[in-house]
Amino acid sequence: MPAPTPPPQTDEAPALPPPSDFEALRAEILSRNATLPKRLREVAAFALEHPDEIAFGTVASIAAQASVQPSTLVRFAQALGFEGFSSLQELFRDRLRERHPLYTERLKMLHGEESQPPSILLGFVGAAQRSLEGLATRVDLEAFERGVDILARAQTIYLVARRRSYPIGIYMAYAFGKLGLRCQVAGTAAGIDDDILALARPCDAAFVVSFSPYAPESVAQARALAKRGVPVVSLTDSPFSPLVEPSREWFELVEADHAGFRLLSATMTFAMALTVAVGERRQILGD
Repeated sequence: MPAPTPPPQTDEAPALPPPSDFEALRAEILSRNATLPKRLREVAAFALEHPDEIAFGTVASIAAQASVQPSTLVRFAQALGFEGFSSLQELFRDRLRERHPLYTERLKMLHGEESQPPSILLGFVGAAQRSLEGLATRVDLEAFERGVDILARAQTIYLVARRRSYPIGIYMAYAFGKLGLRCQVAGTAAGIDDDILALARPCDAAFVVSFSPYAPESVAQARALAKRGVPVVSLTDSPFSPLVEPSREWFELVEADHAGFRLLSATMTFAMALTVAVGERRQILGD
């Protein structure tokens, strides 16, 4: 009786399991971005720029917004190890529940001793420490030098920050004023931001801050400024942020959170270091 034929040999590696959460998915996309086909790279960029749309949209609506075919979304999900797009979509929904719960739901995350005032304080202190540790290790110091130089050479520095980032722009404006540097804040109650930014020229510069979910007005204004030749320096939270493309220099910063409440500890530290460094560089360059 002849021996059974062994299965054919293959050089293909066994399929890896798909990412189990959004952070793992983000890391996987970043590591494979250069090797993905062009259309799949476009889907990857859209997905990380517009996570809310991915979480709640249909395949048809997401494909239309991303300017791809619905089948491309399915291929993108399968390239990352998922059976279909709906499986990948669940990670975006989980992320949204984790990162942007209602404030009443965030309070419910605090239980027992964690809900006591001393524990709440220490929890936020711990989150701030983690954020600052991340800032110290992730900022490209050479890029920081270049960003400082761009802003120091500007005749007027335009500050664009809204929503959660709004306090950053206001405090930088306060500090720049004390340092004697001309600046202008966009984000006024008068609703004339576009008129203010229309005055910006290539001899000026803009500093734009926005984190996911990105403020559409800030993104649109950063693009408009860059299109007119105004140098843009930005602070954001992802290489796929829509602020990356219009920026001469950009910085990635992710704040830690406590019970779903995200701080601005590292963001404010970065902003004040940038402000003071710009003031120091301006003295060297001469007013």
